[in-house]
Amino acid sequence: MMRSAPRTRAVDRLTGPADRVRIGVVAPFDMALDDELSRWLPNDVSLHCTRTPHAAVPVSLKQSEVLADLDQISQCVTDLKVIEPVGYAYACTSGSFVHGLAGERELAVAMELAGGAPAITTSGALLAALAALGVSSVCVATPYDAAVTERLVAFLDEAGVSVSGQGFLGLKGKIWQVPYRTTARMIMGIPRSGAEAVLISCTNLSSYDLIAPLEVDLGIPVISANQATVWAALRLTGRQLIGPGQTLAGQS
Repeated sequence: MMRSAPRTRAVDRLTGPADRVRIGVVAPFDMALDDELSRWLPNDVSLHCTRTPHAAVPVSLKQSEVLADLDQISQCVTDLKVIEPVGYAYACTSGSFVHGLAGERELAVAMELAGGAPAITTSGALLAALAALGVSSVCVATPYDAAVTERLVAFLDEAGVSVSGQGFLGLKGKIWQVPYRTTARMIMGIPRSGAEAVLISCTNLSSYDLIAPLEVDLGIPVISANQATVWAALRLTGRQLIGPGQTLAGQS
């Protein structure tokens, strides 16, 4: 008499938090968009965030330099190490471009040494995204003042990416409160002649719901700091970005 195969119980098919791939995220002390980062994630990946120490400094070059401190970022990575992430991300644009390409690379290496796993930064992720799309000319939109925006332009230039136009809001704080329409108006007003993509800087500037409609209206890819950060972090896991209608979501 043949025995039937044991029936798989419904509970045996369940997956949960223990089955997810974990990514450790170091965020600036004033980061308020953790929930936006998660919108790009597939269901089997989770982000685990910690903050750099608070500093009473307005958004400025000085703040960017404070946020680039290797010791404090390494300590944040060490704090995350206990949950055994497959990789780490520093979700800060200005803090990772303020000291140029060498500073960005030094930061990523310091994170890898502290955490014992691969690490990416937002500025490095933006460059990787541009390379994946074959983009060498952009216009940039930032919430910063002119000085910080120019430092971003210098970083891109050092990486071989030309900037055909730029727009900035000149904010000193509470960037997460900027409405979509304000960001969209800024971008639409930037000269785009020769630009192959739009780059939106700052991980504290909301962008998820803007990207797809802007790509339709402008006819070129739109890459934001948060989008690129999650995209690059997911590459460490072999997974792809969840972003309907977003050009970068189709890149491995």
